[in-house]
Amino acid sequence: MKIITVVGARPQFVKAATVSRAIIEHNKTNPSNAIEELIVHTGQHYDANMSDVFFDEMEIPKPVYSLGVGGGTHGAMTGRQLEKIEEVLLKEKPDYVLVYGDTNSTLAGALAAVKLHIPVVHVEAGLRSFNMQMPEEINRILTDQVSSILFCPTDTAINNLKNEGFENKNCQVINVGDVMYDAAMYYSSKSRKPSSVSADDGFALVTIHRADNTDNVDRLSNIVAALNEINLTTPVVCPVHPRTKKMILDLNIKPTFLMIDPVSYFEMIWLLKNCTVVVTDSGGLQKEAYFFKKYCVTIREQTEWVELTQAGVNKLVVAVKSNIVAEVSESLTNVNSISPFKDNIYGDGNAAKSIVSILIGRVL
Repeated sequence: MKIITVVGARPQFVKAATVSRAIIEHNKTNPSNAIEELIVHTGQHYDANMSDVFFDEMEIPKPVYSLGVGGGTHGAMTGRQLEKIEEVLLKEKPDYVLVYGDTNSTLAGALAAVKLHIPVVHVEAGLRSFNMQMPEEINRILTDQVSSILFCPTDTAINNLKNEGFENKNCQVINVGDVMYDAAMYYSSKSRKPSSVSADDGFALVTIHRADNTDNVDRLSNIVAALNEINLTTPVVCPVHPRTKKMILDLNIKPTFLMIDPVSYFEMIWLLKNCTVVVTDSGGLQKEAYFFKKYCVTIREQTEWVELTQAGVNKLVVAVKSNIVAEVSESLTNVNSISPFKDNIYGDGNAAKSIVSILIGRVL
């Protein structure tokens, strides 16, 4: 069996790493029924942390194809990726194309495959924020629609697809658990402290990157003012992209909290393990906070991870200073309450093994 895996951003490599490692383990014990996996990196996001060392530490093969397609508008980027991925698929003729999540690379890989009648396997299928203003929502809905196998991370995702009529479609919909949980558990022992952080624990981990927040002066000003106030009693550590940092520094309100350069995946795991609370507008970090039993305040009006809000471990908040401060304060009072974290919402840490077993079973 030959699989082409299409990825375009570091979080997708982390997800793909779990399945790549499961494929390698399968091949060791089943050489006569081995899976050939070829990784295609679209180049959607350039990440200086993704050097050769990254792949060695993640214990995954380096991309066979690096397409170098990043930047530009959503349409231009997706179109160029679609063209380049199609060239790879025509050459390699895989049995499956494997895509992850909800980026432009996800959609481009799915469209290129389905137009060539190659079955699409979507990992992290069925997520919905119900906000069509988010490009990710469009990507995930369209990818699900053309996929032959939809590997869902939660029961919520399964129900979303049922509500959209997927029971009547010619496809498989399976809850295998979340590959990001696999990754968090496996790589936890590799975590390392960022050199730019002096605190060993007791800090608030903050990430802000969504255009809805960073490109709106009023929202960003409220967020910075809130973080300044929180920093008076709980040290704030904020890994931040240079572009976002410049936008923050251009505000009338100056940050008094610690801003550091973007961190590696292993450094982020250390920050998650040792922080007291998480404040973010990221999709993935909401979930990773749960993996490490940390309460999270999410500066967004919707989330695709609704089971976390239902469990009471993730609070959505609008970008208003008083609201952010109040929610973080409440979360800090709940720090010692671990009861909401007892359920394994995202599986048992064996999602990747299940994915490989199911794919092998379809071929046998």
